[in-house]
Amino acid sequence: MAKTTGTAAELIPEEPTLERLRFAAADCKACDLWARATQTVFGEGDEKASVMLVGEQPGDAEDIEGKPFVGPAGRILDRALQEAGIDRRQAYVTNAVKHFNWSETRGKKRIHKKPNARQMAACKPWLEAEIQLLRPTVIVLLGATAAQQLLGPGFSIMKNRGKLIQNSLAQHVIATVHPSSILRAPDDESRQSAMAAFIADLGKVTPLLKVKKSPVAAAR
Repeated sequence: MAKTTGTAAELIPEEPTLERLRFAAADCKACDLWARATQTVFGEGDEKASVMLVGEQPGDAEDIEGKPFVGPAGRILDRALQEAGIDRRQAYVTNAVKHFNWSETRGKKRIHKKPNARQMAACKPWLEAEIQLLRPTVIVLLGATAAQQLLGPGFSIMKNRGKLIQNSLAQHVIATVHPSSILRAPDDESRQSAMAAFIADLGKVTPLLKVKKSPVAAAR
């Protein structure tokens, strides 16, 4: 049986940088997901990013490549960001959970499985450290898992989607669907409608990025 350390908090460097966090996370065994995953998939992007995008967890492609949002959902995200006027190269992209959780295979592809509460709690210190280090102006939470990781288990995407949420995490927090939900749309018309709504949500972020970080936020 795989041994776990219980929490990632004890692995956070005393004087963290993204490089140090990434190096420490590579050996994380705070929950059982490390045993079946290929590697830790840490956040990636501009260290001075004003916007941080948080998904649920790496997928099959991300687990293999070691980078967040490089699979089919990542391509949807890239297109939506471009349409919304956000340059992904100037954003920081990460996940609530840093290891791929999967339950079965379909052909050569492993099927995603939602992380449980213990796995999310074990991994949360990594995400908190990323936020504290980058201090983004806007945090975009992609999907229920990411939103509930930071805003609590009772948070509802359907009730709060696209709204600017007051929170101490950043000047602005906004929650929307995960781009993988667009891939699951039953037909082209539904997919186009879902994509348009997703782009509209991301479009609310664009004007916020033109406002410089306040002195209070910068000093957090």
